[in-house]
Amino acid sequence: MSDGYKRTYGHENENGEWVRPVPKPDDEYTYQWNPEWIDEHDKPILKITKSSLGSFKWCNKQYEFSYLDRRPQDQSEAMLKGTIVHDAYEDFYKSVDIKKVENMTFTEMNDYFVGHFPITDYSDMTDSIATFEAQRFVDARNEDKIDEWMPTGNELQLDAKITIGANDNPKYPLSRDYIVHIQGIIDRIYTENGKSIPFELKTGVWKDSKKTTMRREMSFYKMLMEASDDWEGEITHWGWYYPASNYVYVEEVNKRSITSMKKSLAELIHSYEQNNFKPSYFHKKCVHCSFVGICPAALDAELNRGSSWV
Repeated sequence: MSDGYKRTYGHENENGEWVRPVPKPDDEYTYQWNPEWIDEHDKPILKITKSSLGSFKWCNKQYEFSYLDRRPQDQSEAMLKGTIVHDAYEDFYKSVDIKKVENMTFTEMNDYFVGHFPITDYSDMTDSIATFEAQRFVDARNEDKIDEWMPTGNELQLDAKITIGANDNPKYPLSRDYIVHIQGIIDRIYTENGKSIPFELKTGVWKDSKKTTMRREMSFYKMLMEASDDWEGEITHWGWYYPASNYVYVEEVNKRSITSMKKSLAELIHSYEQNNFKPSYFHKKCVHCSFVGICPAALDAELNRGSSWV
């Protein structure tokens, strides 16, 4: 989240109707976007982040509730854990003194790294991260590549403008091409042999079924890095790390995932054009949604089952 960012929420009016926030006069981009503004140069363009696109792919209706309506969401334990661990990992790289660890043994280094994470309820996870980083350092030292151990991007926010073509997704054709604003905070970017490797941290448990989602996220980051004026470097690989499962994965850029991600962007714009954000109901998924009590699909499903969400 960029410095100075403050989320503006919608509200209920006196009739109990939800009122969405509206863009401010000086906004360059927004989620509360109207495709009809495309030729009005004083109007903001559509903002898309990795998180907002992920919400849309999870459920179109959830995206509408969260990003267009700006309805408050409950903070889950998983969300809290993610924030704390991400912040601690970012600070870790800022505080470690490489000169102090150059000649340490693995055990000494691991203990030193553990000491650079705050004592929290998630020390089991940060201890795993410390061990992972100690092994990375030993490997880099053995290969005489200590300079590649430190990331060249650490929780780096990038912004860019890209064009989404009218025919980028034949299943969801658009009325015209659109310029959109994409934004993301990349957990880590490593440089290896002169090539950039975006790397994502996840605090959940790894499942092979998550591979498609991870590839979509990394495709978004690759597009963002290549389009941004604030980053240079060829991207041939990407990867992710799930410390709760001690799972690390790096692979070559997946071209099919990049094509699929572009189609997802076009599908999102198509929903704006049609002003139609459809719910995708599945009980085991929806029970964890903050908006399950107001979602028409969830309410209809529970009515048919003769039970209630609330």
